[in-house]
Amino acid sequence: MSFVQGKIPQKLKLIHGFGAVAFGVKDTGFSFFLLLFYNQVLGMDAGLVSLALLIALLVDAVVDPILGNLSDRTYTRWGRRLPWLYAAPVPLAFAWVLMWTPPGGEAPTFLGLLGIAIVVRILLSACEVPSVSLLPEITSDYDERTTLFRYRYLFGWCGGITMMLLAYTVFMPGPEGLLQRDGYVGFGIFGAILMAVSVLGSALGQHKLVAHLPRQKPPPFSIKGAFSEIIEAFSEKAFLIFAAGGLAAYVAQGMSFSISNYVNVFVWQFDRGALTAYPIVLFVSVILMFFIVGPMHKKLGKPRSAQIASIGSFAILFTPYLLLLGGFWPQVGTLKSHALFYAFLVFGNALAVVVMISASSMIAEIVEAFQERTGRRAEGSFYSGNWLVQKCATGFGIFITGQIISLSQLSQDAEPGTVPQTVITDIIIYFGIGSGFLALVAAYWLGRFPINRADHEARLAALGAEAAASASKPG
Repeated sequence: MSFVQGKIPQKLKLIHGFGAVAFGVKDTGFSFFLLLFYNQVLGMDAGLVSLALLIALLVDAVVDPILGNLSDRTYTRWGRRLPWLYAAPVPLAFAWVLMWTPPGGEAPTFLGLLGIAIVVRILLSACEVPSVSLLPEITSDYDERTTLFRYRYLFGWCGGITMMLLAYTVFMPGPEGLLQRDGYVGFGIFGAILMAVSVLGSALGQHKLVAHLPRQKPPPFSIKGAFSEIIEAFSEKAFLIFAAGGLAAYVAQGMSFSISNYVNVFVWQFDRGALTAYPIVLFVSVILMFFIVGPMHKKLGKPRSAQIASIGSFAILFTPYLLLLGGFWPQVGTLKSHALFYAFLVFGNALAVVVMISASSMIAEIVEAFQERTGRRAEGSFYSGNWLVQKCATGFGIFITGQIISLSQLSQDAEPGTVPQTVITDIIIYFGIGSGFLALVAAYWLGRFPINRADHEARLAALGAEAAASASKPG
């Protein structure tokens, strides 16, 4: 039985979603600023920094399922998830500050960077996996789960975009821009406070609702048992279909994020004003997503919504590049070019986020399918499995971007406006081929997800009847 029956109170939607701010802060730090900080500001070799971050991501991806299993097996009077949400955020905050203010202000060793990156990622997972695993426990309603996920994505993007804006305008606004070492101190401290406040505030706000002793005491944790349960959970047919589509969607997202600075600077020739406006435009697109994803799920269902949004997002986002190659685009670097590109970005990115919300929300339905088959709930295992897929895919997406830049032969000292047209054309073509292929793969598999609204509601009815029959038995 879920904690909330029927409509979820608006206050709970806001409180639950607020916990995702920490994930947005982390994502922006790792995706946009960390490589630049350690390479250009502290002077570490870019190859070593990238290698350290990749190893940390892979370690985190392996640890995530174990954290999810531990969360599933936690048995306290505060429930399964809250102890994690109270224990992890403060150490996370200190580790986050340390990552942006290395001892002595000098570049750490390779192992030093690797160690702090692993600690930050694992502590963030110890917050995010239990937090998102609460969602299927809060509600079993097909549409209300979508509502909770759109609030999580809204707050996650808000956290990330807030840090981007503050980096450009408050912490590093001077002539040196993102190369100001002192600015990263404030960036790290503010981000740490925001992370801790979001996780602890969300946990405290949900405490009264979810702080209950679980109805069934799980067996004790063991490494062998954990991996056996994880393998069993990942063998669920619906999860494998989701993973195939989600993998393509996450690779596309990783490639899109990591290549954005290249195309913004060298293809579209954004000036500082246009770059500062970039996170604002992304935020507008997330607001648009917030209002369209619910109606799409109600009318089309989650699989069909993901399918349409995947193809639609690629079509909208790649149209400016096709127009540019065809000679139908305004002069790049002008206000007209910036405004027109951002108009496409608002709608294309909104649909891209719809794909992610649709996919994430599907996992909640897998939980009941697994429960029906095995008699156990494993929210933590499935959501940590999602993070495993996402993190590995994101790393591969960044790898693809590296190959695109290498194949296009963009020089390391390239200046905007001086890059040969053949190089620009190659970047666009390779990017388009990769994005288009991934969009079709994601659309195909997510569209084949086998649990629709009717299936979910029938399963809930069957599980409810089984629970009622069990409860009526004497003794």
